Amino acid sequence: MTQIRLYISTLIILLVSIAASAAGKYQLSVSTQTGSDDIEVGEQFYVYMKLDNLDGEPSAPDVPGAVVKYFTLSSQSSSMSSINGKVTRSSSRTYVATCSASKEGSYSIGPFSVDGVSSNKASYTIVKAGSGSLSKLKQRQQQQQQQQSSNRGAYSQDPDDQNQGPKFIGKGNEKLFLKASVSKSTAYEQEALVYTVKLYSSYAPIKFIGATEAPKFDGFVVEESDETSRSLHYETYNGQEYATAIIARYIIFPQMTGKLTIKGNTYTVSTDEQEYYDDPYFRMLTVRRPIQLNVTPNDLVIDVKALPTPQPADFSGGVGQFSISSSLSSNSLKTNQPASIVYEVKGSGNLKYVKLPDLNNIYPKQLEVFSPTTEVNAAAKGSNVSGSIKFDYSFTPLELGQYDIPEVSLVYFDPTTGKYEKSVAKGYLVEVDKGAVSEKSQTKNRLKFIDTLMPVKDLKKERVAYVYTFGYWLFFIIPAIALFVIIIVYRRYLKSAADIVGTRMRKAGKVAAKRLKKAAACMKSGERERFYDEMLIALWGYVSAKLNIPTSELNRENVAQKLSEAGASEESINNLLSVLDDCEFAKYAPGSGEDELKHIYDRGTEVINTLEDSKLTPTK
Repeated sequence: MTQIRLYISTLIILLVSIAASAAGKYQLSVSTQTGSDDIEVGEQFYVYMKLDNLDGEPSAPDVPGAVVKYFTLSSQSSSMSSINGKVTRSSSRTYVATCSASKEGSYSIGPFSVDGVSSNKASYTIVKAGSGSLSKLKQRQQQQQQQQSSNRGAYSQDPDDQNQGPKFIGKGNEKLFLKASVSKSTAYEQEALVYTVKLYSSYAPIKFIGATEAPKFDGFVVEESDETSRSLHYETYNGQEYATAIIARYIIFPQMTGKLTIKGNTYTVSTDEQEYYDDPYFRMLTVRRPIQLNVTPNDLVIDVKALPTPQPADFSGGVGQFSISSSLSSNSLKTNQPASIVYEVKGSGNLKYVKLPDLNNIYPKQLEVFSPTTEVNAAAKGSNVSGSIKFDYSFTPLELGQYDIPEVSLVYFDPTTGKYEKSVAKGYLVEVDKGAVSEKSQTKNRLKFIDTLMPVKDLKKERVAYVYTFGYWLFFIIPAIALFVIIIVYRRYLKSAADIVGTRMRKAGKVAAKRLKKAAACMKSGERERFYDEMLIALWGYVSAKLNIPTSELNRENVAQKLSEAGASEESINNLLSVLDDCEFAKYAPGSGEDELKHIYDRGTEVINTLEDSKLTPTK
């Protein structure tokens, strides 16, 4: 019996030792840290959760009497040792919850459980604002400064820093800074580049507030990407570990050659800075003081090269990788009835600025082609702007017969190969049959209908006498005159339709008015980016059609020269260029209100009306 009791006692001791060893190996502890013995309402404090040798991820704690602002991993470590062939591994992680006291009272937090291991409890007290030891300390320090007594704190404070608001610190410091980078420092004109801004911080809790001004991309067209970091990552930079996050990413397209500078914009980041005080009553105290840092990343210089020359005559202006396809509604057409053909360009690059050749110059003259309706479906993805753009052309067959709709080529520059490439959309053979009945046939039908209304008896009775009257011959004279007039009008119509350039010039104002209506609709619905796109299409499209300038040659200098030669006043030319510049700038500048949109819309409408009233005489 005694031996059995000895065995049982030994087994109990062994189990207790194993439990104690396991308890020492796997541990979860919770603690709070404040600037004083108690916490005031509105004061910020921290709850720490330390996990030793646990793999699970804790969730953000529910802190009674307080609001949890954010919950992050603040530190982690791991080690491995080998003694007599036995390998021992250990790890430790500390998570911190930044809290803001909201309600008075005495509270406790915990226990929490991770991987089946429970933590301890931690207690804290929240008191009324202004009644805590921290406030008393600050009041005492202010009295001592007024009496010109020395402050015995480990770090002295400037009297100007005694305000309760956050302190702003210049352009950051060695603990928090921004670093800007670009995918390529040397690029072709219109080539897509990725501009990235990364945040580096060694502060435990940080709060990113946002940008206080726009970056200065002078000489670039910009597409903002939403592919930024939603969480912090750790990275070693210059021998020091930082928490990092990508806070901004832009796809930029250089619009001119030479060395272009990108100036970083200012961002504001909020964090806490520790200050230490040695007081004869409260001893050593740690005070966390909120600060805000206005941080600006480094500037960058990009060397932009011109596209290779000579450029192909039918260059679309596209820089990237593209393909083009076509689709026709039907191969069987009828005269004087509209049909539709759609060209779709897919790929990545400066997709929104790709232009197709003038179809009136390559289509048969028996097919009258009108300006297209475009539908853009593109967005900044990864390192480029990708998607598609559709050009929906309406055209009307004028004569019977078979006609070849030719292939349409899209010539673009591929920066990866350094060469001009070509993609071709297939052509079609269409059969045009007779469409609507002409006015001549309709006149004959009306005469036959009149004859049927006359009674047979009356027709025989009046036939001999009626031949010798003027009214009888009038039935022949009127159709002859009508036929003669129709022939003249129809010949003039064919002549006018053959003059494709002149037709485009005459219709330039009407087409621009339709585009302005679309811009007005976008303004009312609050679609700011699309509004500027429609305004630019209306202005550039009007100038291209009115002055007979190919889209590949549209630029400020060429437009100003052509307008001057056509008889436009210098004031009208300057107003047009000013509106174009304002649209390009305002499109990427944040915060444009409804009044700014209305102002640009009125100016664009006034410029087009003024040029229409100027009776320009451009060369065809």
